[in-house]
Amino acid sequence: MTAREEGRALVAQVEGHLLLAAARAEGRAAGVRVADRLGWLTDGQREDLQRQLESEYLALARLSWRRTAERAEELRLEYEQRYRTVRTRLLAGFLPICALLTAVTLVVLTP
Repeated sequence: MTAREEGRALVAQVEGHLLLAAARAEGRAAGVRVADRLGWLTDGQREDLQRQLESEYLALARLSWRRTAERAEELRLEYEQRYRTVRTRLLAGFLPICALLTAVTLVVLTP
């Protein structure tokens, strides 16, 4: 692995950790908001509810990230196929034109 690839991998890993930390913080904040609305909870119940909501939030975030990555891969494959099709069509049209121009040039230049 080259230094550039290692650098990209490190950046991707750091981004992943930051994204995960942000999702956990959002889940924790959501858990606190819900638990605060339920004033009758004991401290233990409140902490348990907050942990469960944080865990559920993180699970939903991971599922969303996975679906996004799968969709991105589907789109990448689709666009690659379209690119190949367009490239093939352009090449199929360009080659006969070049052959025709070459033939015309040879006919014109031949004494």
